[in-house]
Amino acid sequence: MKFFLAGKWQERDERIEVKDPSTGQTIDSVPKATETDVLTALSTAEKARTTMSSLTGYERFQILRRTADLLTKNKKELARTLSREEGKPLRESLYEVERSANTMELSGEEAKRISGEVLPLDGGPGVQKELGFTLRVPCGVVAAITPFNFPLNLVCHKVGPALAAGNSVILKPASDTPLSALKLIEILLEAGLPENAISCLTGSGAMIGSMLCGDSRVRKISFTGSQEVGEQICRLAGVKRVTMELGSNCPLIVLPDANLKKVAEMAVIQGFVNAGQVCISAQRLIVSDEVHDEFIDHLVPRVKSIVSGNQLSMETQMGPMVRDEEAERVENWIREAVSEKAQLACGGGRNGAFMEPTVLLNTQPGMKVVKDEVFGPVLSVLRANNIDEAIALANDTQFGLSAGVFTNDLDSALRFAREVHSGNIHINWGPLWRSDGMPYGGLKDSGLGKEGPKYAINEMTETKAVVIH
Repeated sequence: MKFFLAGKWQERDERIEVKDPSTGQTIDSVPKATETDVLTALSTAEKARTTMSSLTGYERFQILRRTADLLTKNKKELARTLSREEGKPLRESLYEVERSANTMELSGEEAKRISGEVLPLDGGPGVQKELGFTLRVPCGVVAAITPFNFPLNLVCHKVGPALAAGNSVILKPASDTPLSALKLIEILLEAGLPENAISCLTGSGAMIGSMLCGDSRVRKISFTGSQEVGEQICRLAGVKRVTMELGSNCPLIVLPDANLKKVAEMAVIQGFVNAGQVCISAQRLIVSDEVHDEFIDHLVPRVKSIVSGNQLSMETQMGPMVRDEEAERVENWIREAVSEKAQLACGGGRNGAFMEPTVLLNTQPGMKVVKDEVFGPVLSVLRANNIDEAIALANDTQFGLSAGVFTNDLDSALRFAREVHSGNIHINWGPLWRSDGMPYGGLKDSGLGKEGPKYAINEMTETKAVVIH
């Protein structure tokens, strides 16, 4: 495929191969952008911001509505592309395309509802005749930097609100999974988006990201990725708006009154969807001592029954990780935990990019598989004597993106909601749950700002105060 820049599909001599992680075979290649390309994208976006801001909210709605319809129309083709480049099972990819269409639809609806407010100026001393109100205006140029694990829907969560708000966009998709993003550009153009309103550059994340984030023409950065890269971006950004969706190691607490069979069934989904490569995967299972052994008896057979294999088969429940190197890293973390006296209840093996779904028992807070973000198919089980200890363990982390608890006790549920330091709280569900319209974002080192079209648009617009004297 070619990348899209300055209103044209463009080729470059140097290209980057896109590989199927299950076979290692090259499925396509994309051009490698140069520094000159980044500068061209910036100048194009700077000019196009006027074009986008001149469109009415209804006109932006129409573009995004047609985009949602085209995503649905091309669902099977998009899902297959997504599975081939990322390794996600086809059943999950089909669902991601459906969610992407919903994200674009929600973004379009919000384009019709961008409004200001009347200001109560007469609440101030000496104000009698003045009338005040606010206007919300586009930021201008939005840089959207997206990860590999949801290569379509997380692009839509940045591009959709940015366009709905009347901004121009420069998109940098993950190098492992650029094909879905480029197909989205094709759809946006077919839906009537002005050609200069968006560029999509493929290539070095370090070079492209650094140039975009450090340039004063970019007014808003929306990034999803690792905490380390997020911190680098914030240091580069200077005086800009930033949304940072960063890492996590989400806890799922199991209290004594929980339905253990239900929780075990849920934990299989929570830990192993997309081979655990989800920032809100349940990584740490914090289980009450009272029911620990019984819960493990329910959990392990279900994990062992997960069907791994070819991601293009509808029978497959878990495919490969995105790269062999990532699977090797996870394998090494598991070995390190076992050397530190963790017990391997099941899994732990690796074949190329395929990592066995793994459950580790007797894990401790200082182990890497517990304190860092595994981003792979591993559940680490910790014991807790009571609700106080469970909450303390849940909070014993630098992260705070999502957390879940299973209990029928209202007092325990409310304590969990109030006291666990997390941006998303789930009662009688695991942390791996997101509706695309909800405010989504983390506390602590898990990030800054909120996604979800309504909330993202708030952060992709700026407020003017107008006073009539």
